[in-house]
Amino acid sequence: MADAPAVADVRRAVAVLMPRALDDLAALVAIPSVADDRLFPRAECERAAAWVADALRAEGIDDARPVPTPDGSSTVLGHRAGPAGTPTVLLYAHYDVQPPLRDEAWLSPPFTLTPRDGRLYGRGAADCKGNVVAHLTALRALRQLLGELPVGVRVAIEGSEEQGTGGLEEYVRAHPEHFAADAVLVADTGNATLGRPTLCVSLRGATNVVVRVETMAGEVHSGMFGGAAPDALAALVAILATLRDAQGGTTVRGLDATGTWDGVAYDAEQFRHDAGVLADVRLLGGASVADTLWARPAVTVLGLDAPPVVGSAAAVQPRAAARLNLRVPPGTDARNARDALVAHVLDVAPWGARVTVETEPVGQPFRARTDGPVFATLSQALADAFDAPTVTAGQGGSIPLCNVFAETLPDAAVVLLGVEEPACLIHAPNESVDPREIERLAVGEALFLARLADRSH
Repeated sequence: MADAPAVADVRRAVAVLMPRALDDLAALVAIPSVADDRLFPRAECERAAAWVADALRAEGIDDARPVPTPDGSSTVLGHRAGPAGTPTVLLYAHYDVQPPLRDEAWLSPPFTLTPRDGRLYGRGAADCKGNVVAHLTALRALRQLLGELPVGVRVAIEGSEEQGTGGLEEYVRAHPEHFAADAVLVADTGNATLGRPTLCVSLRGATNVVVRVETMAGEVHSGMFGGAAPDALAALVAILATLRDAQGGTTVRGLDATGTWDGVAYDAEQFRHDAGVLADVRLLGGASVADTLWARPAVTVLGLDAPPVVGSAAAVQPRAAARLNLRVPPGTDARNARDALVAHVLDVAPWGARVTVETEPVGQPFRARTDGPVFATLSQALADAFDAPTVTAGQGGSIPLCNVFAETLPDAAVVLLGVEEPACLIHAPNESVDPREIERLAVGEALFLARLADRSH
């Protein structure tokens, strides 16, 4: 097996491949692979899965094929053994995408990859088809430079990640042998800022609860009864007000909200820009943005059942409800956090109001291992590819599959990376990707795979 290629050689190879990579991205974005057949035909996801399987087979993953999972979606799985004595790396991404939301909010058609101001716009361009293309480009570069893949490669390109229906998680638990690897690269996150190589080492866990408040048999006239009649909507507002302090920090009883983040900082002005915070509106939490996002719990009110303003009547409300989302950092068990939230809500309910809480499934937080050769090799490979030091960051979202990989592959290093930097606006109208992120990520991944093979000699 040849030694790992030089950085300059990999950069040149990937640069030559970029026109093909962007053609691939355009072809993938053109497939509206939303894994919700209420919105788009299931055949579109099947078409995307077939495209990915064909592309992987062309790059030496000879058995790549769509495999049905328990939620009805298909994951593209494949494996190519490496040279004797070399490790195996599992490459993960997903081909399904979020719905486009409001078509009129897009400046160009959501399923047509459109260049504008140096970026490429389209649903899934970053999340996560840009990562699929980065995987493909890294494999192509290595085959051109070395004649073969330097390590064993498994692939798992999921088809229902955005729906959160858990099909691949169930499949992994039932068939762990299909995912056996020494390292897992989960390409579904991104850099802290454009051009700054970042490994995501922390994911917050999540759980939702629905709080229902009842106080009377039915509505009553606010003129005749208001003031003495127990207002269910006001009771719900009072409950919700106890979940944050004056600075906006989470105040659920029994939950530690004092954690600190020791990785890369998140500049407050950059966060204001990324989140679209209005001028003069203060950020919440009373701590650094990184502490608040990645090291502390957070409660968000997702929705309310209450009369709308237009059409509302002069009546005291007998019932109201809210759906709450609780995010918890690594080190906190999400089930315990959910139970603490439920107990808090029941305890603070005013006026003897009848309060019930319905719970939804729990996703545990995840913390990546940062010791060992995989993390060190990947960190240096990305630094060389981006010509900048690699930093570590967290992510407020949850990827339950990471914990499943950690449970079923206890000896493997699970690491998160990707092309989805803040300007991408993933999940929003006008999602985009900077093609330089795809190029640099492909260079870094190719360097990592080649160098990991060298370490095994």
